[in-house]
Parts: sequence; C-alpha cells; structure tokens
Amino acid sequence: MTNNDVLRRLRYTFNFNDQKVISIFASGDLTVTRDQISNWLKKEEDPAYVNCTDSTFAAFLNGFINERRGKREGEAPKAEKRLNNNIILTKLKIAFNLKAEDIIDMLALANFKLNKPELSAFSRKPEHKNYRECKDQVLRNFLQGIDKKFHVQRRAKAQVKNSAVENTPDKLEKVLANKNYNAAKPNASKIYVNPNKAKVERKPGERKVLKLKPKDIWGE
Repeated sequence: MTNNDVLRRLRYTFNFNDQKVISIFASGDLTVTRDQISNWLKKEEDPAYVNCTDSTFAAFLNGFINERRGKREGEAPKAEKRLNNNIILTKLKIAFNLKAEDIIDMLALANFKLNKPELSAFSRKPEHKNYRECKDQVLRNFLQGIDKKFHVQRRAKAQVKNSAVENTPDKLEKVLANKNYNAAKPNASKIYVNPNKAKVERKPGERKVLKLKPKDIWGE
C-alpha cells in the first residue's frame, strides 16, 4: 500500500475535511496546503496525482497520535525519513491505544485471522530473528477493521443526533398543545345593553316587525 492509500482511508473513515487534515499535519510539525492534500488524495491515474513521501506521511501519523492521545512532554518525535508497513501499523496502534488483542479483534472484523506470535513479529527490530515484514494484506485488512469499528460508531452517533432532532416537538406545537381553548369564555363586560330601551311584550308566536311611517319613507 502507498502512503496516499492509507491517508485516503483514514480521511474517509473519520470524515476529515481539508482543514482537519491540515491541523493534523501541523500537530506533527509540518505545514501543508489544501492543494497538496487534494493532489495526495487523487487517484494514481490522475495527472495531478502527487506521491506522499515517507517523511511527509510520518509527520501526519505523528500528528494523528497527538490529536488522539495528546502531545507528550519533552521533545516531539521526529518524522521518519523512511516508512514501511510495520512502522505504519505500530504508529496506528499507538494512536488508537490498542493492545495485541484489540488489533486481532479489528482484523477479525475484516474476516482476517492473525495470532499473537505473528502480530508480535511485526514489532520486532529488523535484525531480530523473529522479525516479519507486515504485508499489504495485513495493513489493508487492519485499516478495514478500523473503518468497520469507527465508521459505524460515527454513523450511529449521527443517527442518534438526527433522531433527537426529529423527536423534539415544534415549539409552536407545544404552546398550542398547552392551550385550553374550551375554557375560553366571552367577555360579558364588552356586551352593550341600552338602559333606555323599553321592554316590549309580545304575544306567543308574534314576530318582531319594523314599522315605518309614510313620512319616514317619502319624507315630508
């Protein structure tokens, strides 16, 4: 796997935008631009594709560790000039604070089996007799396991957040729901009653008829 592949996968898993990637590089004591990031993330067949060098990607991994674990006291570790899958695996292990069992479980998420002796061999020094090179297949499945664990967690958090928003009643609906319109009564004080109006008694069934005199119609 190339450094660009690993960078692309981590960016996708954690949904890093360009500004976040820039800040991670800065945490690893390296200043990069948005154009550089864009070119690193392109496919190899793209004319604008640029290879992410070992020292550059080592700075990103160091920054990634600082972002997740916090900067340790003392002098910051320098970015390696040469990287390989073993070093990348070790740096990711530190960033996620993983034990051997955790890595094995993550690999299992990607349906890849690995035992403890095989895993410990990746952490040996190259001159050690039990040292083994970490193949692309192991690193690729490990990254896939990271994605299955952390990407799912991110989606679950987003679903919980969206569900909380959807289940929150509209403020106006809550106000209207608390109103008891059946209890409303007409304001009797606003009904005008003429005190000088004479009370006219009518026979049962008699209708009220407006009676006009001729002079009211024709005038005098």
